[in-house]
Amino acid sequence: MDSLITAAARALAGGDMLTALKHVALRNDAPALALRGIAMAQLGDFARAKDLLRSAARAFSSHEAAARARCTVAEAEIALVSRDLNHPMRTLGPAQAVLEAHGDRTNAAHAGYLGARLHLLVGHLAEAERILAELDPEMLLPASRSGYWLVAAGLAMRRIRTRAARAALDRAKQAAREAGIPALDVEIDRASSLLQAPAARLSSHNQERLLVLADVETLIASDTLVIDAGRAVVRRGPTVVPLASRPVLFALARTLAEAWPADVTRERLLARAFRAHHADDSHRARLRVEIGRLRKALLPLAGLTATNRGFLLKPHRAGPVAVIAPPIEDDHTDVLALLADGEAWSSSALALALGVGPRTVQRALESLAAAGKAERFGRGRACRWIATNVPGFPTGLLLPARLISA
Repeated sequence: MDSLITAAARALAGGDMLTALKHVALRNDAPALALRGIAMAQLGDFARAKDLLRSAARAFSSHEAAARARCTVAEAEIALVSRDLNHPMRTLGPAQAVLEAHGDRTNAAHAGYLGARLHLLVGHLAEAERILAELDPEMLLPASRSGYWLVAAGLAMRRIRTRAARAALDRAKQAAREAGIPALDVEIDRASSLLQAPAARLSSHNQERLLVLADVETLIASDTLVIDAGRAVVRRGPTVVPLASRPVLFALARTLAEAWPADVTRERLLARAFRAHHADDSHRARLRVEIGRLRKALLPLAGLTATNRGFLLKPHRAGPVAVIAPPIEDDHTDVLALLADGEAWSSSALALALGVGPRTVQRALESLAAAGKAERFGRGRACRWIATNVPGFPTGLLLPARLISA
């Protein structure tokens, strides 16, 4: 490798994109094209960066498989940042295998870290944890090591483990200092601030207050019967009853918990669960069926008793009952949670992350745009969506139950 390529690579590693470009701006050989692509990506020109990296991959000979794989990893990272999620899901694994086969353990580890970051983004927490466990962070360059620990912190926040999150953020900060890249410090500070931001809204005894993440962790570990509207579960200690796939049952459980220790009228239950403001005999018959199903589902934790007015929630053990919900609730909270990370998303990436159809996401985006909560720019396949007001709380707690389960 010649001296200009070496100097450009060192400048990029230190976050000095302009110096790197000065060294290789007029060159069109494969290594120079690759370095120019990485520099343009760091400057935010993703379209030009992808073109340069693809040109570099074509320019490398068939005997330079590792160099091609490095271009593929760089392009996948750009796709990940620009929320083109299909591309990295297809290409990262094969590129990592090529790099490992050629003994490039540093870039192979970087590809693995990117895979963990992708799985965290789309809510595959168990897979992200598996990938991180298989990686040695010491094999990563300081900038990538900082990102590794940011992913670990994100996983800990989703799992509501504040001590682990703080420890991971401390390690990310240390790696960022070694890298000497100011943008990393900003990203870590932003992630750290989420630990002190409102993470949930607690409803108990007709009172509401905001909780930070540590408060949520303490509440879940206590003897309180918790109805978690973010994850659509009912839990007490280690016993968890998931109701994400049964929205009617969860709506009934939440309504009963919000009124506890009082009972709830049948009319209110019908309005909350079925949106039936003018109930007839068929609605009342359906309510009896759903209450029976809920009674069976909650059997490990509580019972349901019929009263003259309606139904009463009766926990099996003495102790408080509380409902925790996201600080902001919206008909399209899951889409808003993803948009609130500050990045520009395509509708196809949102559909992939949420596990729903593209048309469902389009309807949600149009509704959020009409409410002034999201806006679009670009056309066709280049169309991207952003949140107009980024909430100041851990948006991972807003994500639907599928995304925050194991």
